[in-house]
Amino acid sequence: MTKEDLKIVFFGTPDFAVESLKRLVDGGYNVVAVVTMPDKPAGRGRQIQESDVKRYAVAHCLPVLQPVSLKDEAFIEQLRSFKAQLFIVIAFRMLPEAVWQMPPLGTFNLHASLLPRYRGAAPINWAVMNGDTETGVTTFFLKHEIDTGDIIQQRPCPIGRHDNVEVIHDRLMVMGADMVVETVDAIIEGGVKPIPQEELLTTGQQPTPAPKIFKDTCRIDWNRPAEEIYNHIRGLSPYPAAWTILMDDESGCEVTAIKVFETSEPIPFDNSAHPTPGTIQAARKTMRIACGDGWLEVLSMQQSGKKRMDTDVFLRGFTISPHHHF
Repeated sequence: MTKEDLKIVFFGTPDFAVESLKRLVDGGYNVVAVVTMPDKPAGRGRQIQESDVKRYAVAHCLPVLQPVSLKDEAFIEQLRSFKAQLFIVIAFRMLPEAVWQMPPLGTFNLHASLLPRYRGAAPINWAVMNGDTETGVTTFFLKHEIDTGDIIQQRPCPIGRHDNVEVIHDRLMVMGADMVVETVDAIIEGGVKPIPQEELLTTGQQPTPAPKIFKDTCRIDWNRPAEEIYNHIRGLSPYPAAWTILMDDESGCEVTAIKVFETSEPIPFDNSAHPTPGTIQAARKTMRIACGDGWLEVLSMQQSGKKRMDTDVFLRGFTISPHHHF
């Protein structure tokens, strides 16, 4: 079988998936259809938005399927009509068994972690938030439980001390696209020897979860050690972004919500009395906040209803009172 003979259906939605689809199309692989999320209203104007994958597919004249339900019989029959031998899934919904078992060569997924570490919806965020120094990409065959299938290929990727989730996302997106093409080639050549994930766990070791990120997940707890907060902010920057509430001690009221995108590395407290977590020290151009065991200087932020800005710009238009704290 050649890459021209192998019929592929590609499942994906965000820009992370586009790079792999582009690499397949540019490489002459036979992508016969693309499945992506239905269009939906977004933004303040609630205008209908198409997914990144759909925009790419339409621009390259690829058939696009956008089922509301992946169990819909009409969708399954339409999918079956393409007679694809292989399905590829990247950053998409969980597929029902009737779909992932359809192609004779199987369905494989590209996941942005070194499975079985960080199974779940937000593997890149959690790797950075937890202060890991390495992550990676994995291709694996789908099975019933999410992110548990047998591994085809893996490749590690370092996480730098100052890297945020956007940097790692973009790095893994390119690495993942390379691996998708390599995985397809290996399947065509018949050289795939999948490895059960259990074989990669040492005795007593458990897979690492990477659950979906919610708004409460993003709230900064200034009582935590500065190192943990530093990683928390990096792991959510620039999206969805860590956030905190500026309070006024005199009135006991909330002043404004603030997203924090970038801080200095942790600065230890000196030998004097430690300030209360959330205490603010603001000068003309700088602002630092007390954590459980040190300071973090805020470098980039966004006040509710405003644009993202450097802290010195923020302080030119907003006065931090001695009665304020986070």
